[in-house]
Amino acid sequence: MLNPVIAALRRAAGSRGSEPLVTWYGAGARVEFSVRTFANWVDKTANLIEALDAAGGTVAGTVSRTNPGNWMSLIWPLAAWQRGCTYRLDTAVADLVVVGPDGPAAVPGVPTLACSLHPLALGLRDLPEGVDDFSGEASAQPDAHWAQDVPGGAPAWVDAGRSLTHAGLGDLAGTGERRLVRTSDAFATLEAAILAPLLGGGSSVLVDEPADAERLAALGRSERAVLA
Repeated sequence: MLNPVIAALRRAAGSRGSEPLVTWYGAGARVEFSVRTFANWVDKTANLIEALDAAGGTVAGTVSRTNPGNWMSLIWPLAAWQRGCTYRLDTAVADLVVVGPDGPAAVPGVPTLACSLHPLALGLRDLPEGVDDFSGEASAQPDAHWAQDVPGGAPAWVDAGRSLTHAGLGDLAGTGERRLVRTSDAFATLEAAILAPLLGGGSSVLVDEPADAERLAALGRSERAVLA
């Protein structure tokens, strides 16, 4: 079967590709990703997973634990699922490790990528031996739209509190609204900002920076979004 979130992304890229999927506020910047642009990042990242011989394996995305609301963290689970991988938040089992920019260190024997978390995807320099820059490596990958079938019962997401199968992702509730989402834990943020809008035809405004009630209300009005 095709992962249901990836199937929804493919449909959305074809039917409403120019519409916004997620509008990200963070580091004093506003970055809007159309469905097609987000899908393009997923495709490039999925092809990078393939190039690193991790397809069908386990991607340890610790960046989603340390920086759950950054847009780069939202790309990685879908790219992993597109290549039939399990995405987990620890490195207990890993064919590929993805970390943030703070003190990145190579995991012995495992390809390690560091995400800059920059709003415009600027890369990292002077990385330690064994750690590669995600932005530079992903941008060099082709824009092919291809997805790998997966066993429905295989694990798709694993963290300390939950384990979801590829098929189980299709049981999540979708939304057709444009919702204002505040960063919380890794899966809750991913679900509210990306999964629910894809499954339901909506979009999100993700606030990944400190914001009081007045600021959130102002963003809701300017973005025409309802608070999730």
